[in-house]
Amino acid sequence: MGIFSAILGNAGAVDKDTLVKDYGKLLITGETVELGFKLIRDTFIFTNKRLILVEKQGLTGSKIEYKSITYKSISRFSIETAGTFDLEAELKIWVSSEVNPSIVKQFNKSVNVYDVQNVLAHHVLG
Repeated sequence: MGIFSAILGNAGAVDKDTLVKDYGKLLITGETVELGFKLIRDTFIFTNKRLILVEKQGLTGSKIEYKSITYKSISRFSIETAGTFDLEAELKIWVSSEVNPSIVKQFNKSVNVYDVQNVLAHHVLG
């Protein structure tokens, strides 16, 4: 079901070394990767300082947008577990005082969504 899950846009975990190799140029001195996930074309990275969203755009994916969201600007987040079509969990993040979530990501069963929640809670509440 891995390819089916990827087609639906569900995220899978990526190891830290790969993330540092591919996106290390985005990190500042003292910033470390804690957790990361990849969709078909997009990647999101939780560091000890912020959340980095890497979004490939266009048909070829040659245009890339890098979004940086500080943890202090996250006003709330939620996780929703279980669902259909191999969707195991959904993460929603609200930035500042927005009414609708700014970020919505779906995770496949290879991702422990409680690890994601733990990283967010640690940084948002800490």
